[in-house]
Amino acid sequence: MALVLRFAARSDVGMVRSKNDDSAYAGRYLAVVADGMGGHAGGNIASASTVLDLIHLDRRDYADDAGTHLADEIQTANSLLSELVSTNPQLAGMGTTVTAVLLNGAHLSFAHIGDSRAYRLKDDVFEQVSVDHTFVQRLIDEGRLKPEEADIHPHKNVLMRVLGDVDASPELDLNSFDAAPGERWLLCSDGLNAVLNDVTVERVFRETTDLQACVDTLVELTLAGGSPDNVTVVVIEVDEATSEDLRTASLTAIPAAKEAADEKASDDEAPKDSKAENAGPGTAIRADVIRQDLSSRPHSLVGSAALATETGQIPIVTQRSTERRASMMLTHKGEEPESEDTDDSEDQGQRRRWLVPTFLTLMALILASVLWFGYTWTQTRYYVASFENKVAIFNGVSQAIGPISLSHVYEETNIPVASLPEFQRNRIESTLAASDLEHAQEIVADLREDQRALNCPPVAAPSPSASPSSSADPSPTAEASPNSQAAESPTATPSPSPESTASGTAQPSGSPEATPSAEAQPGEGAECGGVPVE
Repeated sequence: MALVLRFAARSDVGMVRSKNDDSAYAGRYLAVVADGMGGHAGGNIASASTVLDLIHLDRRDYADDAGTHLADEIQTANSLLSELVSTNPQLAGMGTTVTAVLLNGAHLSFAHIGDSRAYRLKDDVFEQVSVDHTFVQRLIDEGRLKPEEADIHPHKNVLMRVLGDVDASPELDLNSFDAAPGERWLLCSDGLNAVLNDVTVERVFRETTDLQACVDTLVELTLAGGSPDNVTVVVIEVDEATSEDLRTASLTAIPAAKEAADEKASDDEAPKDSKAENAGPGTAIRADVIRQDLSSRPHSLVGSAALATETGQIPIVTQRSTERRASMMLTHKGEEPESEDTDDSEDQGQRRRWLVPTFLTLMALILASVLWFGYTWTQTRYYVASFENKVAIFNGVSQAIGPISLSHVYEETNIPVASLPEFQRNRIESTLAASDLEHAQEIVADLREDQRALNCPPVAAPSPSASPSSSADPSPTAEASPNSQAAESPTATPSPSPESTASGTAQPSGSPEATPSAEAQPGEGAECGGVPVE
């Protein structure tokens, strides 16, 4: 007994988001839901790329284990996402969840990573088949969080495992189930579970027998609940294949599509190059080829993958030589002719070669300008400090950059630092900043006054000329000033005309003259306590 899948799918951007990062596909043998993440540049690309890379699995009668093919293709899709990021840094951080079911004969192969979900209704039992790869689910599994607390946990949206821009190979949950006619599966992105609880989902799933009506009801209820995220729902039902199913299944367009792609590549690239010669599973699949393939069999493609197929901006390449073209299309720069890939790669390489030196040169010029203006500013500053044990005026600032000093001696003085008061000596050793040259010169003048005050105490005034004392002694004597030197002081001569007094004693009437000694005055070039002073 041959089995096939009956299906219905729908995706909506929701009530809050500006674009749809979800993608989904459903066919007779394959159903897959992918919820992309990565912000403006990457979420839709990651989900659409992954879904479009898996659609060729929608066929019957695998010779070996279909689950192995499903797992391998998901790993290949992950590698492609990493390579797309390496060719276009704007896509850094993008990723996607994947939940997929592949029917082969009487078995259903299941693969899952992320927090999209898969539910199954079989033998009247409704159960969640998938396990959320989230931080809160890990806490629940470890007994550190109650299931009812998961919806209000601040980190409920933190994913532990996804496809995309990650270092390690993704760890998939893989399983296999016996398929039976009448069993139904529900695949959905987490946008559904953000609004509807499992009880509501189960009720709608059980009561709505029409697949499309079931999908529409679930999406509409989510939108009515506010739908803060994109919502995507796929419903499949295992059924017995009809003769029409078997006839169309044998008319798969994938081989013809590959031939068309090879033929077009040969026409576009003359002379024929290695890309056409090596045509095979790694050949790039163009939008028209995908559309031709999909038109040959029943299917439902929704979300970002459907938009990419309609617009021709296919975010999927399976040949590395065309990855750059694919990433350019994904960032809305338009599809470039495939025949120009080589020339464009060379142009890009040339741009990269001159871009780095240009950037480094520009940065060097900016740095040099900053250093020059900084140095110029320092040369407008002055300070007073010690230079060879004397006070000096410096131009610049007292700092240095490595071995390069930012100042030089502008003017030296003859003021020894040792002749200054201790307080001023300490200030000189730590430098005295000045706002300009005039201020620096005023500081030096003040230091000079402090030096004089310390080393040159005030000089006593000279004594006046001596006068003969009136006494009974008839012999007057001349008395010299205490500061007069013996060799220079003249002796006083009494007047020859004595004058009679009542006592009959002769008393000289003349006054002796004395000249004070010539005392050295402090001044230019003089010394004070052995210290030269200007």
